[in-house]
Amino acid sequence: MTIDTAIEAPRVWCTEVDLGGEVPGSLPVPSDEAPYTAARILVRLHGESLTFVERPVVDGAYVLGDVVSGLGAEARARLDAHLAEDAGSVQVVDGVPYVHAPQSCTRPRPTGLSMTVVVCTRGRGEALRSCLARLARMDYPELDFVIVDNAPTDDSTRQAFLAEVGEDTRFRYVVEPRPGLSCARNRGLAEARGELIAYTDDDVTVDPQWADSLVIGFLRRPDVACVTSLVCTASLETPAEHYFDSRVSWAARCEPRVYDSVAPEGDLLYPYSAGLFGTGAGMAFRTSVIRDLGGFDEALGAGTRTAGGEDLDAFVMVLQHGHALAYEPSSVVWHHHRADLEGLQKQMYAYGTGLTAFITKHLLSRDTRYALLRRIPKGVAKMAAIPKATKNSVGRQQSSIPSRNLLLREFAGMAMGPALYGIAKRRIPEHDLSAPSFATDATETASR
Repeated sequence: MTIDTAIEAPRVWCTEVDLGGEVPGSLPVPSDEAPYTAARILVRLHGESLTFVERPVVDGAYVLGDVVSGLGAEARARLDAHLAEDAGSVQVVDGVPYVHAPQSCTRPRPTGLSMTVVVCTRGRGEALRSCLARLARMDYPELDFVIVDNAPTDDSTRQAFLAEVGEDTRFRYVVEPRPGLSCARNRGLAEARGELIAYTDDDVTVDPQWADSLVIGFLRRPDVACVTSLVCTASLETPAEHYFDSRVSWAARCEPRVYDSVAPEGDLLYPYSAGLFGTGAGMAFRTSVIRDLGGFDEALGAGTRTAGGEDLDAFVMVLQHGHALAYEPSSVVWHHHRADLEGLQKQMYAYGTGLTAFITKHLLSRDTRYALLRRIPKGVAKMAAIPKATKNSVGRQQSSIPSRNLLLREFAGMAMGPALYGIAKRRIPEHDLSAPSFATDATETASR
């Protein structure tokens, strides 16, 4: 099945604007292909995420004053509070509002916690080079990187590593021969030197201040053991990208939030609500805590039969063991969704298998079985509402995407998840993550 992109797929330019560094006027958007009809703008001030604003693109640009005037009441209140600290203000020039603020923020830079950033990759040398170049520009003072080459079939990842950051002593390259994202993440965990360990993917764009902002999340409360990022949609140009964007909530909130054992009012599925806390594309843990919890379940995640769910499982485990989790929207990464139907179909099936595999794990555990069983009726009702919610969201865009087919794929994945978890779990050996490294014969460090 193909998608007729001529029917719709409006091109929406996804970008960000920091009001502390822009002057009044119009901001251009690229015009190398078909014209963009709108811009989705992440509005920030000195790195603090305030809100998303969508504005029309006219003559290849959008107006900054329209962005400022489009802020909602909550975003405007946080803008005003930040400006008060920086002795800034909102001024009006020729009837157009704009922010008058110093170029640099007066808030102190967070320090004092060392961090290891782990990137797990496999056979994506060119994408990895771009990722490494962005990571190398990060200047958080206590930072090192571990690049995990997961079950490589050639030398492309190592060559990309050596070409891009081979002389940068902050970077280490290791091999994890066992396939699977959780295996790779556990390899990075075993190799981590920092008090904090952060994970991102090789296909996302990481904000230069990502590490600093993650640390802000850990400093919000002493019991915070996990911080998740705002994961923004990087591209909205195809029906497949529009569909996925309408189904996930990674970039729906710009307000910081700390979660603990107390459920948010009205959330009867807590803490098992998929997508509530964020996603593995941008997350960090206190290294000692995630090691004590046993790391990531290697029967879950991409590269296994279950194909997902390992990040949800880690978030829930953190909360169940008495720690808090902070959602920190100023820690920003940009995610490229599947742009074609075939990739989207695989992704939705994997979302289904990962979700119910994760649920199956907690149904099998004596510690969580009863609590989860009490939530099943509400969970079934939420799943039953997915088709209508999807139709409303995608329908507003008059999308030509075969949403019924995609929903069936997702539900098929949900049906298969429990069995796939059982199969995957029987094939996974146990590992001791309290040790600083796995067996040395399974680790390769690139020479510099």
